[in-house]
Amino acid sequence: MDERGPVELNRTISDLSGHHDVPGLHESDLDVDPIVQFERWMQDALDAGVHLPNAMTLATANADGRPSARMVLLKSFGVDGLVFFTNYNSRKAKELTDNPHAAAVFYWPSLERQVCVAGQVAKASSEESDDYWRTRPLASRLGAWASSQSEVIANRDVLEASLAEVAERYAGDDVPRPPHWGGFRLTPDSIEFWQGRPNRLHDRLRYVRVPGLGWMIERLSP
Repeated sequence: MDERGPVELNRTISDLSGHHDVPGLHESDLDVDPIVQFERWMQDALDAGVHLPNAMTLATANADGRPSARMVLLKSFGVDGLVFFTNYNSRKAKELTDNPHAAAVFYWPSLERQVCVAGQVAKASSEESDDYWRTRPLASRLGAWASSQSEVIANRDVLEASLAEVAERYAGDDVPRPPHWGGFRLTPDSIEFWQGRPNRLHDRLRYVRVPGLGWMIERLSP
């Protein structure tokens, strides 16, 4: 166990920072389409061996504007947005139903890069959810039935018992997609590409969707 107290630990973490010994990001580097640019950076993260480069922090808010955030996995993306899957009875899904605005952040420390996405969220089609459901491992499909995501439970035994019951119910059978499970699509209004640079003078280039005109690129001060 770490014997350092909070004062010393706070001093330690306050001194942490990135190295930023990487090339900068210039307007001429960017594709005119932010989804193409995102594809390039995602491929760079894959090539660099980043662990779970598709992990993103998803921020939502309820109808009163109270925010919450958690990690989810991006499962596909394209010109119509970014797709992830979840329990429709979970906290994030309920918040997205009440307030369909969300933001997501991808962070790849070894590349000194992050991508910030903001926009509107809507449910993916049943067909899209079915297609992805069939690709999930059996254990994940059973788990989706067993877990009442975000609900309070007495202990771990409750979850294990629920999983055992579901496994028995679908023993030897194809596990159908639960009606309370499926996809969401985040359609961006803005996408910001952040590249770490020395002296905190980072590069921040943001695409903003302009109705009827497509995407505009603007540089933000760090």
